[in-house]
Amino acid sequence: MAHGQRKAVVLLSGGLDSATVLAWMRREGFACYALSFRYGQRHAVELDRAREVAQHCGVVEHRVTEIDLRSLGGSALTSDIPVPKDRAESEMQHGVPITYVPARNTIFLAFALAYAETIGATDLAIGVNAIDYSGYPDCRPDFIAAFAALANLATRVGTEEQGRFTIHTPLQTLSKAQIVKLAVELGVPTARTLSCYDPSTEGLACGHCDACILRAKGFAEANVRDGVVSR
Repeated sequence: MAHGQRKAVVLLSGGLDSATVLAWMRREGFACYALSFRYGQRHAVELDRAREVAQHCGVVEHRVTEIDLRSLGGSALTSDIPVPKDRAESEMQHGVPITYVPARNTIFLAFALAYAETIGATDLAIGVNAIDYSGYPDCRPDFIAAFAALANLATRVGTEEQGRFTIHTPLQTLSKAQIVKLAVELGVPTARTLSCYDPSTEGLACGHCDACILRAKGFAEANVRDGVVSR
């Protein structure tokens, strides 16, 4: 890390979006500290991909934090509820799907905020998107704005006016095709990222869940070949 370089905590799942955000923050000149979670998700194999991406991008540190969201359930990703498959794009645009994990981004950002305070960072980054997404309420701009306000009210840094927290969401208004193009521009190893909600134990994408369908659509519209392997 270069002397005087600003630090940032980047939430890294191992998926295409978070990998692109990490590469973007690196390009913006930040010293990046990647934070991933083993939270009881059925697609925990994504953490192997997160490690590869973190290493590729040259982060200062990559932490994997354990949280047991499976004990709460309420989602197809953290319980034995089947993951929806082969839904039409019109279906994805209405309502909150069963793959939504209750309060997940709120919890993840809270951990990122705590991590940032301990390392002297005031910048957080997350790969939320409000265009090509599956209807998650915690991906919307108003949620990010509300959390940023909370961060500056609930921390020593904010209350003692040592700085102001900023949450970077560079993918917020991009289509999936635009994200794919940005990933290629930034040199993200896209074939090593995993977007699937229901991959095999070997890490092969199912090709049929909402995340796989949106990813395939994005690569097709960007006219870029996706090297990810499906079952």
